[in-house]
This record gives sequence, structure tokens and C-alpha cells, in this order.
Amino acid sequence: MSNTKWSLQDAKNKFSAVVDAAQAGKAQIVTRRGKPAVAIVSIEVFEKLQQWEARQLPAFMDHLLNMPQDDGEFQRQPIEPREFP
Repeated sequence: MSNTKWSLQDAKNKFSAVVDAAQAGKAQIVTRRGKPAVAIVSIEVFEKLQQWEARQLPAFMDHLLNMPQDDGEFQRQPIEPREFP
């Protein structure tokens, strides 16, 4: 199947064909009002994406936790209140 883009209506009407193509390893893009809305992929691809995402999250959390932390001792700059007319 060479068609990898489907309008929402066509995807609904031919959902079995969309799923078959996704299971064959070819991502299927469904458009809404002419713009890409979703991608339908095989469960294998989906699980790989989830595993990749899970590996990325701890690295980001480690980055946040390793950032310099405020020791709680800072001097507040004295600021004069502004006058409003």
C-alpha cells in the first residue's frame, strides 16, 4: 500500500487497511482539515517509542536535580515603592 496519508473520513471508512499498513511497518498519517493530526504505527514501534521516552526522562530529571540549588541566603535588594497617580 503506497498511501501513507489519509483524510479522517477515509481513515474511518478504511480503518482495516490503515491498521494493516501500520502493522506492515509503514506509519500512517491521518489528516484533519488537510493538516496532519495523528500517526498510526504498529505496536512494536509504539513500544520502542515508549521505551525511548522512559530512558530520556531520568536523564532530564538528573539534569534538574544536579542544577545548583539556592542555599537560602541571599540579600534582597531594597526597592522603593513606585508612586501611581
